[in-house]
Amino acid sequence: MAHAYEAKTALGRIVNEIEETAIAVILGGMTLITFINVVLRYGFNTGLIWGLEAVTFLFAWLVLFGVSYSVKVTAQLGVDAVINLFSPATRRILALVAGAVCIAYAALVLKGAWDYWAPFAGLDATSGRWFPTGFENSRDQAWYEVVDLPFPEWLRWIEPIMNEGETYGKLPRFIPYAILPFGMALLLFRFIQAFVRIWTGESTSLIVSHEAEDDIKDVQHLNAGD
Repeated sequence: MAHAYEAKTALGRIVNEIEETAIAVILGGMTLITFINVVLRYGFNTGLIWGLEAVTFLFAWLVLFGVSYSVKVTAQLGVDAVINLFSPATRRILALVAGAVCIAYAALVLKGAWDYWAPFAGLDATSGRWFPTGFENSRDQAWYEVVDLPFPEWLRWIEPIMNEGETYGKLPRFIPYAILPFGMALLLFRFIQAFVRIWTGESTSLIVSHEAEDDIKDVQHLNAGD
């Protein structure tokens, strides 16, 4: 069953605050934009042109933050019927192998996410087929914009940096797309944390197990207390 996780390092506490604050703000933003659009549409026969695109981007951010958050609280669903046939020592080895595979997977996805996002930010993609071996020149696509989201005036200072002084009409894509490498970096960090917890014996699995049975036991304890 998912459990509360307490960070033991300054970096862990900072990441915790980033994840939890971002998830709360994103959920609030999605709710607010959707509510305003409903009121405008049914009450005034109008709406926010950029509302759907904004909610779509926010939902993508929510999903990617949620992936790393679920690793933190050990909330991934999994089937452990076969694993439980083995001894505790063997289950620990299998959990470590699974953790190593997850770390390798997150590292591969992080490379792909960076390589996709970097051109939109005017940066270089990594070289190497599977793992980065350096950086290679990629076509500058920092001038690419989203479809509907307007460009906020307080961000005009980035135009000479990112767009050679040209004016942005809409929000540049590198801003909403930034969650791709950032979210995958968080996921890699969380998988490394989970691997270390299993290695040190603080945890026994990457997944939530026997969730229904734990819920039933909690209810039984509450009834017994009554």
